[in-house]
Amino acid sequence: MFDSSAIFVGLEVGTSKICAVVGEVGDSGVPNIIGIGQCASRGVRKGEIVDTARTEEDIRHALVEAEQMANVEIRTVFLGVTGSHIRGFNNRGIHPIVSDNREITEEDLQDVIKNAKAINLPVQNHVVHSIRQGFLVDGHDGYTNPVGLLGSRLEADMHVVHGNLNRLQNTIGAVNKLRLKVEDIAFTGLASSLAVLPREAKEDGALVIDMGGGTTDVVVYAGGSVKHSGVLAVGGDHLSNDLAIGLKVPLGRAEQLKIEYGGALVEENIKGQTVDVVNDFGLPLKTFSLENLRRIMWFRLEETFDLVRRDVEEAGLYDYLRAGVYLCGGCSRIPRVAELAEDVFGLPVFIGRSDCLSGDKSSLSQPEFAAAIGLVRFGANRRPTKRRKKTFAFRLTHPFQDLLGRR
Repeated sequence: MFDSSAIFVGLEVGTSKICAVVGEVGDSGVPNIIGIGQCASRGVRKGEIVDTARTEEDIRHALVEAEQMANVEIRTVFLGVTGSHIRGFNNRGIHPIVSDNREITEEDLQDVIKNAKAINLPVQNHVVHSIRQGFLVDGHDGYTNPVGLLGSRLEADMHVVHGNLNRLQNTIGAVNKLRLKVEDIAFTGLASSLAVLPREAKEDGALVIDMGGGTTDVVVYAGGSVKHSGVLAVGGDHLSNDLAIGLKVPLGRAEQLKIEYGGALVEENIKGQTVDVVNDFGLPLKTFSLENLRRIMWFRLEETFDLVRRDVEEAGLYDYLRAGVYLCGGCSRIPRVAELAEDVFGLPVFIGRSDCLSGDKSSLSQPEFAAAIGLVRFGANRRPTKRRKKTFAFRLTHPFQDLLGRR
């Protein structure tokens, strides 16, 4: 029997699938994955719920499967959020040191962090994350804890992730209707980076691209902290749609062809090859060129990677990616997609694996589970231990207070 206080559940409500991951945290503090449940997603488009009833049913199926595998009862979850409304930007707070001896105190530290978090957003937007990047003392950067140092001006850099309040509440509300408590929400791109990036890559500089069914989440780490994040409203569903149009087949059949014959590159040995499409009775329906199928996929994937590269370059972070690029999400399973990404970025590219956690290796090695696994780690990092029974201020002051607290 597992101690319920050490159980953490990550829930990703994705465009292609709903995924629930159960992790147990022992004395080592490293989550051990003990259960995974998933269900095809029918009510989500581009990372956002469009059919609440179907989504609730799919969430329930995924949670039941995870409960049975882990032999636990799930009551609370850490919920992943994404969508084209999610934005990330960097902000700097400034605080003068007014004490006679100019020594920086813990109070000064908290004041400058508060100033860095004081941002002006549209009234309909909500801050999902305020991530500390580092401090500057009298214009010099690189400080992680400047308490005790002398200076006249203290500055703090923060990375802020925010999104539309109503669209975030839609996802939270769907979970609450199942009589579950959402303990916290996290941007799925950040969760994926927690699952797949080793500590060294965060320090050296790395780009995480989570390519899901409806969105592509982007996160850049450098110097050990998040420097950039964002969401592109393009994913695996767009590949299927391109194939349906280009090959003139129904969308469901295009999805099947993508899985069975898809690839990111057009190899010489497939030129001239054809594939027969059959109807529901097994009779030939159409014959098309395999080269044409691959070329359609190559064009969309290359365009997506090119958009990400330009986004990172405009943020001034491309030269910081010394550890390369990490791909995860369902699209990272497309054959030779890492090779295509290497061509576009000119950097080493890796398929993200959750090697920093323990548990079923076959599950941890599957990149489509990265976001949900990362949500487990996010939860384990946020919640206090059993010895420190306190309530997060988040739960008391968060604008989702009613939704997060509902059983």
